[in-house]
Amino acid sequence: MNQNADARELARFDSVAARWWDSDGPFRPLHELNPQRLAFISERQALPGARIVDIGCGGGILSEAMARAGAEVIALDLAADALDVARLHALEAGIAVDYRLQSAEQLAAEMPGSQDAVTCLEMLEHVPDPLSVLRACVQLLKPGGRLFLSTLNRTPKAFALGIVGAEYVLGLLPRGTHRYERFLKPSELRRALVDLGLAELEFEGLAYDPFTRQARRSADLSINYLVAARRPC
Repeated sequence: MNQNADARELARFDSVAARWWDSDGPFRPLHELNPQRLAFISERQALPGARIVDIGCGGGILSEAMARAGAEVIALDLAADALDVARLHALEAGIAVDYRLQSAEQLAAEMPGSQDAVTCLEMLEHVPDPLSVLRACVQLLKPGGRLFLSTLNRTPKAFALGIVGAEYVLGLLPRGTHRYERFLKPSELRRALVDLGLAELEFEGLAYDPFTRQARRSADLSINYLVAARRPC
C-alpha cells in the first residue's frame, strides 16, 4: 500500500541513524526535550500498565522512557535503519519495546480502539498528509484514551529559530530536517482534532535553550508546542 511518507525525509533520518543515542550528536535537542515531553504525558496518563503506541519513534528516545515508566509500548517508524538502532539500544538496555516498521494507518486498521494512549511527537511536520496520521491516532484509541502530540508552529519566529538557528547557525539538527511549509499552527491542529471528535484539548509551549541545554514548558506556543486531547467515552 502507498505510505504516507516522504522518501527524502526517511533517507535523511536513516543517514544519521547510528547517532540517535549520541547525547552530543544530531539528536541532542530531542534528548534534552524528552524529560519535559515525558512529564507532559505522565501528568495526564498513568504509564504503569498502559498500552501506548508511539508513532514516528525514530531511535526510540521517548519509547524507551515510557517503557521504563511501566508502559507497554508499540513503537512505529518507516525509517528502517533508525528502527534497527532503536531495537539494539533497547536490547542492550534490557527494555521491552515492540518496534515495528509500519505506518500509523496500517496499525490502526489492525488494532482499532486498542490503546490507552497514542504519542506522535515531532512527526506530523515530516509527513505529506498529517491529517491521515491524526485519523489513525484517533482510530487506535480506546474510548477515553488520550492523544499526545508535539510539532512546530508556522511562524516567522519558528522559522528563524527552528530552522535557520537550529540547523544552519548552531548545527543542533541536520540541515534540511524541517520544511517550514509543513509546520502547523495551533489553530489548524485544534480544528482538525475537534473535527475528529476529540475533547479536553490542551496546548503548552515547549521552549529550549541551546546554550544552557535546558527545556521548559510555558504558555508560549510560537515555536514548539505540545498538545493533549481525549477521545470521549
